[in-house]
Amino acid sequence: MSMFSIFGISGSAVSAQSQRLNVVASNLANVDAVAGPDGQAYKARQVVFQTVPIGAEKAPGVAVSNITENQAEGRRIYDPSSPMANTEGYVVHSNVNPVEEMVNMISASRSYQNNVEVMNTTKNLLLKTLQLGQ
Repeated sequence: MSMFSIFGISGSAVSAQSQRLNVVASNLANVDAVAGPDGQAYKARQVVFQTVPIGAEKAPGVAVSNITENQAEGRRIYDPSSPMANTEGYVVHSNVNPVEEMVNMISASRSYQNNVEVMNTTKNLLLKTLQLGQ
């Protein structure tokens, strides 16, 4: 493994965390969503990561293997006067927990920053190595 493969590994992690941030943003945007015309409310999504080991067919690093939906029941609020109420008078909201999503966003952001720092440190080490030969 060369020093240059660190850029590929950290780059794949940055890309994966970027996808995670997009999913978190989508979840937060739909935190107060109610059931649509099909009767189904928005379901929170989560990114599932997969490691790609050294020597695999693809470049080593991190990959997003799947984006799953949380199948938990959404919040039900009794409001029979709402046009979105079901036959029992309940309005079904999304199952997104904003506190969990904010923690998830902070975690993804920190992971993103850490991988950028790894790439910057590697670049600086390579530059110092080149300067030794001068």
